This record gives sequence, structure tokens and C-alpha cells, in this order.
Amino acid sequence: MATFLYKVGRFAFRRRHFVALLWVALLTLAGVGAASAPAAGSSSFSIPGTEAQKAFDLLEQRFPGMSADGATARVVFKAPAGEKMTDAGNKATVEKTVRELSDGSEVVSVSDPYKANAVSKDGTIAYTSVKYKVSGMELKDASRDALEDAGKDARAGGLTVEIGGDALQTTPETGATEVIGIAVAAVVLVVTFGSLIAAGLPLLTALIGVGIGVSAITALAKALDLGSTTSTLAMMIGLAVGIDYALFIVSRYRAELAEGREREEAAGRAVGTAGSAVVFAGLTVVIALVGLSVVNIPMLTKMGVAAAGTVAIAVLIALTMIPALLGYAGRKVMPAGRKSRLLGGRRAARKASAGRPNMGTRWASFVVRRPVAVLLLGVIGLGAAAVPATSLELGLGDDGSQPTSTTQRRAYDLLSEGFGPGFNGPLMLVVDAKDSDSPKAAVDKVTHEVKGLKDVVTVTPATYNKAGDTATITVIPDSKPSSVTTEDLVHSIRAAGADIKADTDAKVLVTGSTAMNIDVSQKLNDALIPYLVLVVGLAFLLLIVVFRSILVPLKAALGFLLSVMAALGAVVAVFQWGWLSGLLGVEETGPVMSMMPIFMVGVVFGLAMDYEVFLVTRMREAHVHGEKPAQAVVTGFKHGARVVTAAAVIMMAVFSGFIGSSESMIKMIGFGLAIAVFFDAFIVRMAIVPAVLALLGKRAWWLPKWLDRALPNVDVEGEGLKNLDRDTRDDDEDRELVRA
Repeated sequence: MATFLYKVGRFAFRRRHFVALLWVALLTLAGVGAASAPAAGSSSFSIPGTEAQKAFDLLEQRFPGMSADGATARVVFKAPAGEKMTDAGNKATVEKTVRELSDGSEVVSVSDPYKANAVSKDGTIAYTSVKYKVSGMELKDASRDALEDAGKDARAGGLTVEIGGDALQTTPETGATEVIGIAVAAVVLVVTFGSLIAAGLPLLTALIGVGIGVSAITALAKALDLGSTTSTLAMMIGLAVGIDYALFIVSRYRAELAEGREREEAAGRAVGTAGSAVVFAGLTVVIALVGLSVVNIPMLTKMGVAAAGTVAIAVLIALTMIPALLGYAGRKVMPAGRKSRLLGGRRAARKASAGRPNMGTRWASFVVRRPVAVLLLGVIGLGAAAVPATSLELGLGDDGSQPTSTTQRRAYDLLSEGFGPGFNGPLMLVVDAKDSDSPKAAVDKVTHEVKGLKDVVTVTPATYNKAGDTATITVIPDSKPSSVTTEDLVHSIRAAGADIKADTDAKVLVTGSTAMNIDVSQKLNDALIPYLVLVVGLAFLLLIVVFRSILVPLKAALGFLLSVMAALGAVVAVFQWGWLSGLLGVEETGPVMSMMPIFMVGVVFGLAMDYEVFLVTRMREAHVHGEKPAQAVVTGFKHGARVVTAAAVIMMAVFSGFIGSSESMIKMIGFGLAIAVFFDAFIVRMAIVPAVLALLGKRAWWLPKWLDRALPNVDVEGEGLKNLDRDTRDDDEDRELVRA
């Protein structure tokens, strides 16, 4: 592989006009496609195989005009102080609003608060429910505008009006912190390279790669049902890996220049060596992201595949556009160890002439001398950070997790105030009595059984379909939707349903957004172990091929488990316990998003393997070229520590930029990935890994002979390039002899 990539690097350097034009053309094509594509909202949400989804599917069959998966909205009214919603003036305002809402072309039904018993006991709060024909992502802007305009008219009548539900879905805002993250990355690159030109190359290529990836996602969003969260995730991961991959190749290019190679040759060798590490690091990230499909949640699968596509683009750009841009930069990109005068070039030259070892060398030498102490300290520290993960509670966010500045959150709070917290998460029971001898008796039995359960406030009368063989019943819990008590109630209803089926042959299915969230959490929990085995297993095999070792990949996998558990502990401490919540802008604590553990396992594993590949391949390269194991560790840090540190800081800066998002899921993902990179890069890869390798010595690189013969030789260390050197020298000697 090293020889092939070497040729790719030299070709891109020589044919830089063609390569640059090709990528600019792709960016333009993707941009035009995104600009001309129809807008798409949030992705539709279906969970195949869950009881809640089966109930939705049954409703579509038995209640064809019901639009079970259609968007809903609740317009909540609150009377001015000292007044009631039943007062004549306030009642007239509400009735006018109901009439206005009923005129919408996509509206199925609008309830009258005074006929539907939707006025609070104290008479101060009322609400109307609006049901639409289409899902929230398919709702036209005109319907949303009409909903908001109706609220404005009611406010003009003196009422407090807030609107909740999925009809008002908005694109998440990331805020200024995203820009700050990119600015921090730029500063780190300038400090690392000591050159504005060299620092600008990774940023430029990363932005081009993300531009192509996100534009392609936007262009295909409507056709493939991709939501706004998909492009946000692709941007987050694409920026981080795009900058890092380019950083490693530019750094290796400068190292090759420092050894006296010509620029084209240095570009080829940089791509042949660091580029090999980039390919395998990118493969681990792609495996982890595409592996999310095993969970069988379409939305999660699409997010993973789209982000994986952006990572693949980042790899291709690093391998081709970076050497092309290095050709344009010429002598403005200086050899390693040299900096521009503006950025301390003279000071760096004095240090180099004094022969003082760099920070990476000094740190590795310290770890090699005291491996046991460093190993114990790292493991204990990560173990302590992981302790909060033992109290992890999972759930999916609802309007109660929105910022208090949003109308959805204020509507949620008003409903809780007027009708109780459980009113925001009603459960819908679908009774399929088609096989029952007496459908009505079966439905009555269900109603009676559910009324007797703990935590039930209200059970509405059953609504039958035309055939009279299926009914829907709404159950209002006493606790809020995301509570453990509500989850227990859902399980209790399903347990009672099993007994009812045995007695009456009627099936009882529990659905609604609350039940769907519970089913999603359970599905994700059940999929976590198979997903972990699949992703870690495939990456383990890949790393065996890369490092030609059993213990090094095993150590990499165990180190990842430590860092991801510590990161989950930090997420629980902030988003569930509320530590530092004010500093991070977390307005509402509660259960951790149910997708978070499996998502962090996938993404963090891929990113963790980046640092493992980049750092340990340098050690492997030194060991293959004859150095003793301990010295190889020091050599690996001498050449790689500074760059890996810069890469980790850049990733942390990019991920931290998304903590400023208005979307709680994006905020949580940004924080979780940033803290996971910190734990993995600076504690696992920079401390635990060299300590373990120092303790293992030569055993770290042990591989059974039969397996060594069976494995393909991918030559990540660039051994083939050494042979190329010898061939070049032999050719030169032959030419000298001919001249003589």
C-alpha cells in the first residue's frame, strides 16, 4: 500500500492543476445540487419491530383517515391574572382561534377546549389539539405560519399563548461557539507548524471536504428522508477528521523535507507513510459509523452512513488534494523544526542547535522509566471518571428538555401546571379485538384493568373504528413522560395486556410518543453488545493487519473501553446530575439521550483508533527498522506526540463548538465526543499505551508464524519505500559506472 500511495502523492503533486480542478468541480456540483434541492425537515421516525410501531401500523390499517403518524400541535391558553378561560371574552378569543386553525388544508381536526374537557380545574389554562394529515417533516410552511399567526391573534386578545408539539420543528442552531472551535483549530495549526501557509492547508481541505459532504447530504435529503441532524453530525465529524488527516500528512511532508528530500519526493513519501495510517484510521471510523445499521433504526443508520461518506471524502482529499496544494505552496511550507521569524523561528533554531529533546521525547522517556506508576494512575483516574455511568438513565428528549426560551417548552410547562406532568406524555392504547368473540366486552375489560393500575390519572372512553373491531384508548399518567415511573406504567399495561389476550383473544398495544421513546431506549440497549462485538471485532482484525501483532490491537480495544466509559460518566454527571450544567448551558437535566451510549461507542471508537494508528505506527516503524522496544516507544513520541496532541486539541475544539447548539441532542453529542477525545488522546494513548508497551517489550509485537504468513502485507511502515531508496541508489551507481 505504501508504494501505491507514494505514486498517488507524486502524481497529485505533479498534476496539481488537474487534482485541484477536480475537487473544485465536485464542490461546485454538490453546491448546485444542494441549492436546487427541495428543503427537507426532520427525518421521519420509525422503529421497525417495536410494539409502538406495530400499533401505528395497525392504526393506519384500521383507522385509514386518522393519520396516526401525522404532526400534532397543542395551542395552550392562559388567562390574565384574576380572570378565567371560561369568561365570555376569553372564550370568544379561543373559539375564534379554533375556527382559524380549522381552515388549514392539511388540518385533520381541531378540538374545542370547552367541549373536550380541556380546561384546567382552576379555570386558568385551556388547550386545543391540532391534528395534521402529514408528518412534521412534510408539513408545509404555510401550515406552520397559520399555526403561529393564530397564536399571535390570541395573544392580541390578552391571553398568554404557547404552542407545543412536533408541528413546530426547527433546524438546530449551533451558535457562535462552532466558529470559535474552528478558530481554535486554526491557532493550534499555526503553533504546530510555525507557518500560516502550512496551517491553512488542513483547514482549507477540511472545509472543502465538509462542503462536498454536507452539500451532497442536503441535495439528497428529500429523496432519502435525511433530517437536519444528519448534516450536523456529518459536519461535526467531517471537520474533525478532515483537519486531523491533513495535519498528519503535512507534518510528515515537513519531516521528509527536513531529511533533505526534494519536494515532490517528500510529498510522495508523506502520502506513502502517513497516508497509509490515514487510510486505516479512516477505515476504522467508517466501520464504526456504518456499523450503526445493526441497531435497525433507520434514522440512526442514515446518520451513520452519511457521516461515514463524509469521512471517506476527508480521506480522499487528504491523499490527493494535500500533495497538490503542497505543490502550489512550494518553499512557503518549510521543513520540520523551522518556523517563520514571526512565529519564533530564531528561537526554534537555537533549541534545535542545542540538541534539546522535544517534549514528546521527554515525556515518553519518563513513562518508559516508570510504566507501572503511570499505568495505575491512568486506569484509576479513568475508573473514577466512569463511576457516574453506573447510575445512567436513558430516555429520549421531549418538549420538556427544550430551552425555556422556546414556545414548545413554555407550552409544556403550562400544561404541567394546569393538568399535571403526565399530560405532556399521554399513552395511546390500541385494542385489536378482531379475533375476540365480543370486541366491546374486551375493550371494556382493558379500560377497567388500566384504571386500576398505579400512576394512572385518567382513562378516556374508547373510540371504535367503523368495523367495530379495533378501539383506541388514551391514558394520562401521573408522572412526566421521561420518568422511570411512566416507563414502569407502560410495562404494567403491557403485562396486563398479555393476561387480557389469554382471556379474550384481544391484543393490547401501547403507543404514542412516550411509549415510542421507551421502546427505542430498550432497542438501543439490546443492540449495544452485538454492535460493540461487531465494530470492535472488525477493527481488531484490521489492526492486526496494520500492526502485525495480537497484543497491540487488544490493548487498543481495552483502552477504548476505558475512555468511552469515562466519557459516559462525564455525560451523566453534567446532563443527568447537573454538574457544571449552568456553565455549559444545560437548562434541564434528566435522562441521557438513549442513542448516546451506542453512538459514543461507534464514533469514539473510530476516533480513538485514529490516535492509536498514527502514534503506534511510528513506534512500529522504528521497531521494524531495528530499534529496541523501549527506544521505539520514545522514537514514536518524538515524531508523533506533538502532532497527535495538536490533532486531539483540534478535535476537542471542533466538537466543543457544538455545545452551543439549541438542540439538546447536538449539545450532548458535542460534549460527549469532546470529553471522550480528551480522555482517549491524553490519558489512554499518551500515558497508558506507552506504559503498556514498555512493560510488554518485544512481546507487544508477537504474532504467530502461521498468522504472519496468512496476513496480507499492507506495508504501513513504508518498508517498500526503503527498497525504493536502494533501487534508486543502485540505478545511480550503475549510471556512474557507465559514465566511467
